[in-house]
Amino acid sequence: MKRCLECGAERGAEQCPGCGLTAAAAEVLLLRRLLRRTLVFLGGSLLFPYISQIYPPLDVDAMLVFYGVVFFLAIVLAVVIERRTRSHGEVEVLKRIYFGIIPLPWVLAATLFVNGRLDTGKPEFHPAMVVGKFEMKGIVRGSRRLVVPSWRGGHRVERLAADADDFDRFRDGDAIVVGVMPGALGIPWLYGVYRR
Repeated sequence: MKRCLECGAERGAEQCPGCGLTAAAAEVLLLRRLLRRTLVFLGGSLLFPYISQIYPPLDVDAMLVFYGVVFFLAIVLAVVIERRTRSHGEVEVLKRIYFGIIPLPWVLAATLFVNGRLDTGKPEFHPAMVVGKFEMKGIVRGSRRLVVPSWRGGHRVERLAADADDFDRFRDGDAIVVGVMPGALGIPWLYGVYRR
């Protein structure tokens, strides 16, 4: 027994008893919905890296790796759903997983924005020394990091997000002060990097 591509109801005949669509009509509607939701996902995927540079959490690299895995999974799922739909295969479980992933970049971007924008705490300042720098070119913004020894327990180094001015201004061995805000949602974020 196959399921309807549109509503997910079990369908024994050509026409679905739940929504009344034929298999061909349900296929067209699912592909349209898949395209619309993929565009929503991609919009959030462009917004998330931008917001992560405005209010960068201290663990931004871990968050970006997690998001990269989710992005890859979402694209693979979209392709598999599209191909299985065209070959009249079963897609109900994959469709539900994919549609559940769609709001994730928007939720992550909103979390970082609210965490930084509504933060009313006082910044903590930590003395540090630049021990390295690295830059990754990117399609949207790229990524620049200053590497300093960590002041937090359980961390060896901190990779601090830096804008182009800070990245060019500081060299290896420079003494700096790192400003960290506690975050409205409890996610510490980088307030600024200053020369000591």
